[in-house]
Parts: sequence; structure tokens; C-alpha cells
Amino acid sequence: MKKTIHKADSRGFADHGWLKSYHSFSFADYYNPERTRFGVLRVLNDDIVKGGMGFGTHPHVNMEIITIPIKGELAHKDSTGTKEVIRANEVQIMSAGSGLTHSEFNNSPTEDVNLLQIWIFPKEKNIAPRYDQKIFEPEAKKNTFLNIVSPDKNTGALWINQNAYFSIGDIDKDKTLSYEIKQKGNGMYIFVINGTIEVANEKLTSRDAIGIEDAEKIEINFLENSELLLIDLPMRTN
Repeated sequence: MKKTIHKADSRGFADHGWLKSYHSFSFADYYNPERTRFGVLRVLNDDIVKGGMGFGTHPHVNMEIITIPIKGELAHKDSTGTKEVIRANEVQIMSAGSGLTHSEFNNSPTEDVNLLQIWIFPKEKNIAPRYDQKIFEPEAKKNTFLNIVSPDKNTGALWINQNAYFSIGDIDKDKTLSYEIKQKGNGMYIFVINGTIEVANEKLTSRDAIGIEDAEKIEINFLENSELLLIDLPMRTN
């Protein structure tokens, strides 16, 4: 087993006034040659956007973009004609494919929105741009790992153009759960949204993360009530 530890306080940070953004990987003005990616995972930003503010229209190409609101509401608009609002307990996925533009703004004029935005290198390039979002009820992730993103279109999860699986769990203290890697050669990136866990002989707290390679099964001990994001993903791009 090979481990990569990303402690919360080691992330890149940018404060733009209207936006506070923590970068698990090199992004914008933050560059760390040891943190350019983990397999096909290119970006994991933990963003806090002030009320009424947001990201103006900008382009993307050949990237799978997953947005997970933790608190608040985010208004989305893109060049496919999509205009939606996503909220906590919802997940959004967008295939940039051959190219699109989009904007994202805090849907509240006064309350902050906190979101995770994740970029995954695609399996196939230049597909038609697409958008999808889905509600996942809180009860469905209680004391289990709920699959929210999958390359299989028939699982009830959001479809991704990559052999990657996203799962979330809201787990009680003193529980122990195991996760089996879905595909041979995949690794696992675990991001602690909140709480404290022990995995691979490492203790992780809120906003810490660990990348694990060369493992078929991962056991996680929950030292506090904790919420996790698990990303089971190829370690090599196509």
C-alpha cells in the first residue's frame, strides 16, 4: 500500500475577499510540484463564496466537473442552456467535453455558500457537453457509503465519463466500515468533510485527505461522527 497524506493546513489558500478557496492540488496562483494530481483527480477546491458573489462566465474543455454543496445554494448557468440551482444534499456533474462556458453564483444575497468543486480528467475526449444533477437524501448515506457518481448509467448515481466512483458517508462514532476498490488499478482519495477517522494507520480530521494506491480493500475506523467523500479512481489517464 502506498499512501499520500494531505493535511488540511497544508493546502493552498487564496483569499479574494468575495471568495476563500482552499486547494488540495495546484490551482491558479498556487503551485506545488508534488501536488499536481492524484491519478485522474486534477482539482479539489474547498470554496466559500460570499452572498451575491460568484464566478463569472468562463470556459472549460475536456474535464469532468463535479460540484458538491456543503452549505448554502449555488446558481448555475451554462452554454448548453442549463440554468439550475444546487443545494446541500445535491450533486452536480458537468462534462465540458468539446467545450462549454458556464457561471456559478451564490444564490443567496447574504449567506455564504460552501462547496467542493472537483475536476477529473475524462476517459473520452471531445464528447458533447452535458449537465446533470441529483438529490441524495441524507438518510441514504447514514452509516454507509452511498455511491453518488459512477461510470455505470444504471446504478442511480450520476454518470461520469471516467472509470471513477464517488461515494459519501455520514458515519457514527465507533463504527468501522470497509470499502472494496471497484476496478483493478484504481486508487482511493478520501477527503474528510468533517469528523475524525483512522485509515491505513493514519489519523485524519476535518478537511484532511489521504490518497491510497495498491490496495484492494480499505478499512476505516470512525473516531467521531464523520462525513467523508471517497473517490475511487484510475491512477493513470488514458
